[in-house]
Formats: sequence, C-alpha cells, structure tokens
Amino acid sequence: MNALALIQGLRFVDSFFPSGGFAYSSGLEAAVQGGAVRNAGDLSRYVEDLLLNGMGRREAVAVARAWDAQARGSWREAVATDWELDSMKIGRESRQASRQMGRQVIRIAAEQIDGQSILRDFHAAVEAERTPCHLAVSLGLALAAAGWSREDAVAAYLYQTATGLMSAALKLLPIGQREGQRLLDGWMPLIAELSGQTQPDMTMTSWSPIQDIYAMRHSNLESRLFRS
Repeated sequence: MNALALIQGLRFVDSFFPSGGFAYSSGLEAAVQGGAVRNAGDLSRYVEDLLLNGMGRREAVAVARAWDAQARGSWREAVATDWELDSMKIGRESRQASRQMGRQVIRIAAEQIDGQSILRDFHAAVEAERTPCHLAVSLGLALAAAGWSREDAVAAYLYQTATGLMSAALKLLPIGQREGQRLLDGWMPLIAELSGQTQPDMTMTSWSPIQDIYAMRHSNLESRLFRS
C-alpha cells in the first residue's frame, strides 16, 4: 500500500472523521449500568466475546463482501450484503447507529474518491432509500476504493470497533488511558487473526446474546450519556 492509499483510507477510521461514532457505546452503557461490566477485566471479556462471536463473524464478513463488490464493480452485490446485515441487526438503536455512520462514510467517499463509479452508484441507492447503508458495507467499499487490501479493510473495521468501545469505556468505567492502551494491545492479536480468516464467501453469523440484550435495553435507561 502506498502512502496516499494509506492516508486516504485512514481518515475514514480516524476519530476525527465526522461519522458521529463518539455518540454511541454499542450497548456498553447499558452493560455497565446493569452490572455486567464493572472493571477492566469485565470489559476485556465483553469486547473479546463481541469481536470473536459477534462483529468478527458478521460485520467483518460484510466488509469483506463489500470490498469484493467494489473490486468487481458490482454495487448490487454491496446492496445485497447491506440488506442481509440489516436483517441480522436485531437492536433498533444499534441498527440506526450503523446506518447513520455508514451514510456519512459513503457520502464523503462518493464525493471525494475519484474514478470510482461504484461509490456513486451505491450512494445513489442510499439516497433513493433502496439500501440501508450500514457502516461495515460503506467502509468496505471506501477502503477498497482507496486501495487497501481486503484483510486490511477488515482489520480497520474491527480496530475502529474496539477503539469506539474503549472510548466509551473511558467515560463509563474507572479506567485510565494507560489501562485502555493495555487492553487495546491485548485485543490486537485477535483482530489480526479474525482479519486473516475472514473471507467474502463465509456465511454471516452472530452469537453475542449478552451484548445484543444490553444494546436493546439501552433505550430504557433512566439516564444516558450515549445514543446507543
């Protein structure tokens, strides 16, 4: 990957990117209030389970499929993956958060990455309400168009997921930045392993019931810092 491809793709996973990700905790806030996550050890197990059995088996595959769709120039394949992912995201708040962030990514990618008609075609389908535009799909398309490899695109999505959860955890739990970096370092081998294993022909699956239940409970919390 050359330097231009690297930095062109990095902005889509950077916290500076205006996706609104800082406003979401992916159910972590409800898990903290419910007592399932009380300290760094609980957080580590919670995130590892989500990566291994949830997003690492579902969204990661969606990223890989979207990457392949871009490589073949088939925006319809990306739309098919988008709807399949939408049907698997059972929590309303999580589904809406993914859609909102995905729309921000594809809007800017379609405007600013030159020579990629598939981005414009997919964005047109989004604007016409023909596809929900989940973050995993739009990020897979954008990073492929920027020149990233499929494995790197999947790794970037999973790393962004992990850092988003960590950012929320720093506001919700009595842990500091150094402890947060230690936990992130511990998750990196798992992210690398999942990224290397993920293939576009895999079936999207998910079994993270604890995280799904807390994500659905979030809207009923008496007080909230986050939107999901």
